[in-house]
This record gives sequence, C-alpha cells and structure tokens, in this order.
Amino acid sequence: MVYGHCDPDRFPAAAPVTLKILVAGGFGVGKTTLVGAVSEIRPLRTEELLSEVGRPFDDLAGVEAKRTTTVAMDFGRITLRDDLVLYLFGTPGQDRFWFLWDELASGALGAVVLVDTRRLEDSFAAVDYFERRGIPFTVAVNRFEGAPHHPVSAVREALDIAPDTPVLLCDARRRESVKEVLVSVVEHAMPTVGAGRV
Repeated sequence: MVYGHCDPDRFPAAAPVTLKILVAGGFGVGKTTLVGAVSEIRPLRTEELLSEVGRPFDDLAGVEAKRTTTVAMDFGRITLRDDLVLYLFGTPGQDRFWFLWDELASGALGAVVLVDTRRLEDSFAAVDYFERRGIPFTVAVNRFEGAPHHPVSAVREALDIAPDTPVLLCDARRRESVKEVLVSVVEHAMPTVGAGRV
C-alpha cells in the first residue's frame, strides 16, 4: 500500500446537507423581512398590495402602515457553514391562506414562530400547528419599535409552550440576529449538531 498526498479530484467534497425551515407567524409579524434579511440569494416574494376586498379579513390593528401581504410564500437560502445550507419558506399569515401550510411544512426540519408582542394572540395558531404535528420550533420575538418589551419568561408563559422550546428576542431586519434564531432552530431540531458548531 502506498501512502501519499490525497488527490482532491479523486475524492470530491461531499455535497452540503440541505434543510428546510419554515418561518411562520401571524399577519404582519415580519416574516418577509426576516427571510430577506438573511437570504444570500435574492428572495422570492409573493407579496400583493392590500385591497379593499381583503379589508374585512385582514386585521391591521397594530400594523396600520402595512401595505402589502404575502399570498403564497417567501423563499430564501442561507449557508450556515460549508456543509449546511438552509432553505427558508415563509408562510402567509392570514387565516384564508393557511391551506398552504401543510404543503409548505412537508419535509421541514423545524420552524421559526415569529411573534409581535403587540398582538401575541396572533401567534397561538402557529404554535398550535407545530405542536400538533411534532415539528420542532423556536419562538422569535420580533422587537418592533414602540412595542412593549416583555421578558422571555413572560412570553413563554403567555404562549404556554414547553420548557424546552427556545424563545429568543430578535430583530428581523438584522442578519446576525436572524442567524442566531436559525441556529437555535437547527440545534433544537438536531441536538447532535451541538452548540457552537453550526
């Protein structure tokens, strides 16, 4: 047997592991912003202008300045490390588009439930959805300007989530803040990845 230099062309690097992560939450919590802040590709967005027809269905309380809404999904991609790529699928927030969630959730490793403390009750449906389907998730509290700031423990109690479900504060506009949330989802869903190695 001859030992010597290994030719990288004979043994190409393994393809990176790709994981699907959902970004869910109520209407206007910042899902499109979160995906856009962290995606290394131009994110796919399916936003449409809010219309008078949708006014009876879209509760704008707390987000009166909102002018558009996601009608199918947002899509982005981020490489967390050379061998780990996340595909992000942002779900639509309004009740009338929830029929899309089952399709989007198929094959997902885990999820982010993005919440707005001004309208915390809008998060219950997303939390319930992932709990019922056994999909691991991290709760990310989007720190909107002017929104009441509550400690993580208070948010956990209000949402009545399991003690092992991560709850983080984040700014959906900031790439590093969003990356912390995504790392939390991966580590929660795949404990073998290990803290600090993602």
